[in-house]
Amino acid sequence: MSAPPILATLGCRLNAYESEAMAEMAAAAGLQGAVIVNTCAVTAEAVRKARQEIRRLARENPGAPIIVTGCAAQVEPETFAAMPEVARVIGNHEKMQPATWSALAAPDFGTERVMVDDIMSVRETAGHLIDGFGRHRAYVQVQNGCDHRCTFCIIPYGRGNSRSVPAGVVVEQIKRLRDRGFNEVVLTGVDLTSWGADLPATPRLGNLVRRILKMVPDLPRLRISSIDSIEADPELVEAIATEPRLMPHLHLSLQHGDDLILKRMKRRHLRDDAIGFCQETRRLRPDIVFGADIIAGFPTETEAHFQNSLKLVEDCGLTFLHVFPYSPRKGTPAARMPAVPGPAIRERAARLRAAGDTALRAHLDAQLGQRHRILTEGPRIGRTEQFTEVTLTRDMPEGALLDLVITGHDGARLTA
Repeated sequence: MSAPPILATLGCRLNAYESEAMAEMAAAAGLQGAVIVNTCAVTAEAVRKARQEIRRLARENPGAPIIVTGCAAQVEPETFAAMPEVARVIGNHEKMQPATWSALAAPDFGTERVMVDDIMSVRETAGHLIDGFGRHRAYVQVQNGCDHRCTFCIIPYGRGNSRSVPAGVVVEQIKRLRDRGFNEVVLTGVDLTSWGADLPATPRLGNLVRRILKMVPDLPRLRISSIDSIEADPELVEAIATEPRLMPHLHLSLQHGDDLILKRMKRRHLRDDAIGFCQETRRLRPDIVFGADIIAGFPTETEAHFQNSLKLVEDCGLTFLHVFPYSPRKGTPAARMPAVPGPAIRERAARLRAAGDTALRAHLDAQLGQRHRILTEGPRIGRTEQFTEVTLTRDMPEGALLDLVITGHDGARLTA
């Protein structure tokens, strides 16, 4: 074997971050010629796509050993171990250990075909030092796992309990990334607002944000990936209101707009909590925009329940919608609840997406003629501080911060 490993990443941004770290560890260990598939388990469809991707990669890379890891490998190791295309199955904890990749780089390609331990016994999250993605934006993992047990979610069983990277480790990593020229850093995790609960003195996410901005004063942009709004601490809200280097964009884990369905999901907030958070945060930071995850067709959802989700788009003033048609996930309580018919789920998801398209267009319309500071992600693409995509009319260097006037949009992206 002589070629570097091929990496295929499915699922969330944290998986993409971890794939970067795995690539560095595999290269340092000298692993060559393998295909590494980092899977997602958020839905049964995600597992099906992982198996489909494995078969495709096996066809395109005959003779290359395929290593499967990620959340689907963690919760269903037997599924992937039974596939003839798969050489090794690696758990979520094991994939982040240099010793795992050293074993796989050995002449015997490691001795264990399945290396998946009890993720619930893991108590620490290492702060893996990666160089970021591209040359414009770096993602820093500050937390992993989740202590909550939403009835639709399998992720805690793939990621384990919540655990935090100490603030000092996070700050040093961000300093290093800033020294490498990154103009934006994004804090990421599975349940970001639970950061600090397992650390001495139980600091909160707002304390970490303030510490980063103080200790890395030359970092132009700090961004938070996704939060549970009910867990936003007062110091985080104050930072959003007063720190211009903290970007005015929050992606919220809302999931639904009806109180009864939220209770059946075992969420920790009610509809009015979500609306109140958005209204108060917008009052403190008028330029802020919100994205949200919303599930369509959760078991027992009636048309009246769904209408409350649909109205939530306007009531919260959401701009970016991630719509998930519900699909049952084996092993979760929701999978045993009375199901909504598939056609109704798809039709409701389509209506939610249409509402999201209308909200996005209204946001784009409001930016016409406005001046924005844009971080370039490529020669002719960038994002505003509100994370809105922008098409540039001429080539620009990647990773630059530019003050430009918005001249138009195409319904999905601004033009500057």
